Amino acid sequence: MAHVARVPLCTQQIIKFNAMYTCPMHPEVLQAKPGMCPECGMNLVPTNKKVHSEHAEHDKHAGHNTASFLIKFWIALVLTVPIFFYSEMAHSVFGIHGPEFLGWQYVLLLFGSAVFFYCGWIFLTGAYRELRARMPGMMMLIALAIIAAYLYSFVSIILGTGHDLLFELSTLIAIMLLGHWIEMRSVQGAQGALKELSKLLPDQAEVIRDEKTAVVPLSELRVGDVVLVRPGAKIPADGKIIDGRSEINESVITGESKPVEKIMGDMVIAGAINGDGSLKVEIVGIGEKTFLAGVMRLVADAQASKSRLQILSDRAAFYLTLIAIGAGSITFVAWILLDAGISTATERLVAVLIITCPHALGLAIPLVAAISTTMAARNGLLIRQRSALESARNIDTVLFDKTGTLTEGKFSVTSASDETVAAAAAVEKESEHPIGKAIVGEAQKRGLTVAQAQQFKRLAGIGAQAVVEGKTVFVGHRGGTDIVVEVDGVSLGIIKLADTIRPEAKKALQTLRAMGVSVAMITGDSEEVAAEVAKELGINEYFARVRPEEKSQKVKLLQSKGKKVAMVGDGVNDAPALTQADIGIAIGAGTNVAIESAGIILVRNDPRDIPKIFNLSNFTYSKMIQNLFWATGYNVIAIPLAAGVLAPEGIILQPALAAVFMSASTVIVAFNAVLLRNRKL
Repeated sequence: MAHVARVPLCTQQIIKFNAMYTCPMHPEVLQAKPGMCPECGMNLVPTNKKVHSEHAEHDKHAGHNTASFLIKFWIALVLTVPIFFYSEMAHSVFGIHGPEFLGWQYVLLLFGSAVFFYCGWIFLTGAYRELRARMPGMMMLIALAIIAAYLYSFVSIILGTGHDLLFELSTLIAIMLLGHWIEMRSVQGAQGALKELSKLLPDQAEVIRDEKTAVVPLSELRVGDVVLVRPGAKIPADGKIIDGRSEINESVITGESKPVEKIMGDMVIAGAINGDGSLKVEIVGIGEKTFLAGVMRLVADAQASKSRLQILSDRAAFYLTLIAIGAGSITFVAWILLDAGISTATERLVAVLIITCPHALGLAIPLVAAISTTMAARNGLLIRQRSALESARNIDTVLFDKTGTLTEGKFSVTSASDETVAAAAAVEKESEHPIGKAIVGEAQKRGLTVAQAQQFKRLAGIGAQAVVEGKTVFVGHRGGTDIVVEVDGVSLGIIKLADTIRPEAKKALQTLRAMGVSVAMITGDSEEVAAEVAKELGINEYFARVRPEEKSQKVKLLQSKGKKVAMVGDGVNDAPALTQADIGIAIGAGTNVAIESAGIILVRNDPRDIPKIFNLSNFTYSKMIQNLFWATGYNVIAIPLAAGVLAPEGIILQPALAAVFMSASTVIVAFNAVLLRNRKL
């Protein structure tokens, strides 16, 4: 799937040449990564075509739609009608036969040739591409079947043997076209939610320039522009509110149904809908730099990646193709040896090749994965690695980083002298730690003079120290819950801080426990602080005074006990632990959707979204197994039936009926996958 259809991804063309992937049935579809065709859901195959720009792939299938298959179906159906009246079925079953005239056989051959070359040509070209890519599959089987039927009919009519398979040929192509059209409609409906993301942005923006407003196309927006967002309008790009107050509906992006109040200084996301207030927003991100573009990029990358089940499905589809060719060959030879005649043998060969087409198998996993990835994005879950979502159902332990995940992470000073705050602020002036920021903020709030620090040193799990005006100042824990400030080893004072536990954290932990998932906590804070938070949240297992580089060791410790661990952190200093865990979950991503260490990213800073991951994983796995069972199971009965094992009982599976069954199985798989969209996370 192309990454972003309507968003101007980049103003700079980067020249490079990439190997591309295409669809055997839709050669117009080109993309730089393997994945699934947005038109029909088939797995893309390598092509020799190159692209001269990293963005040339985005609109290669512009203007290509499913209507052409419906048109070809009607043409094939119209031409099938006269062919039917001269078929063996019409004569033997209905006792009718079309009027014979000079050259009527050649007229039928002309009709059959039109169906074969015009309506069936797409199957032939698709087979060629599969062979060229050394990935034989559905297209090759269909092509072999219609080629066998056409060549036999052509030779029979030229030699005047009085028997042909033109009716079987035309009905087969017509049914395959119709089945494929129905399937494509199902796939397009399944992927529609992701396509809707590209429509969230308005086409225009109202820019304030020289104290006047001007409506400009979205592509003309630049970073630094100030736009006016009227009540009810969509935010055109990521930005910061510089004037106004309103409630913003971000549900289409974050999954949060309740509007979020925004005031001056707050960030807003492109595609969100403004409430009743009027806002002036300074643009800080456009094109591929917007949060929405990042969401779409991650979703597209996840859909292009393959899970273990999909790899299994692809391998099964390949072997099923080989089985089809082998079974078809054995069937043909067996009927010849039984003196049934080449006509019957060819008919059985065609039926076997068609009934065994692995299209349903090839569609079983990718379509479910595409739907689940899109569902996740619409619920505030960004899946970077599809294997992470697949593995989530096996997780039995969730390890939470405390600060910013289970707690607000926004500390405030509740008690301290000015002298103590000023000394501590000097040490923590450049700190990114929430406690350090709180101390510096308190100093600014009080209007204190903060000296310049030198020789700053971070004491992981304890605190920090630096030289301030020639004296060594230590800021950190000395075994208690409060922050101690020492100057040259002598206590200067104590800073009392408050970090509120998130109310949603309690609900999240309750839900996880109800699901049978145990919870643990990890923090760099003191034993006392960790114990207090763990007690309030009902967490029995926790790790305190853990340095960032040691967090991954704690994950290994849990894994050594046979536990499947999901690590939940902020994706910055938790990166090694996120990578070590069975799945890494980055929480509170905000507008940063490029956290490389996490397999799953939570858009909202809300731990209640974590149980959604496990629910979605279970739903997705269940649908994948159902589809795999159907896509492979029916062949156990279908192949012998198509080969004619029940022919002595008078049960014959005609090629046209085999095409109906094959198309029906594909549509069933697609429909079953679409049902996933109705599940509530």
